[in-house]
Amino acid sequence: MAVSKQTKAELIKKFGKTEKDTGSVEVQVAILTASIKHLTEHLKNNDKDHVARRSLLVLVGKRKSLLSYLEKQDRDAYIKLIAELGLRK
Repeated sequence: MAVSKQTKAELIKKFGKTEKDTGSVEVQVAILTASIKHLTEHLKNNDKDHVARRSLLVLVGKRKSLLSYLEKQDRDAYIKLIAELGLRK
């Protein structure tokens, strides 16, 4: 249920500083958001898949902690990122 290599490369190109910038907070949040969307669609069809549900909760928690870190470090980048990804505060 991972994000495809092509999608991940597009996200890195869009949110990263360089094409190999996979460690920045913005890129990590974008990849986690894509994974969360994919798992959400999976769980709509497979509501008894509890392992996927737990994985989804883990990913959401990780994204939340990365976003709170980004908000503390660079508020403008945080606002720009949540606007581009369509996330709520």
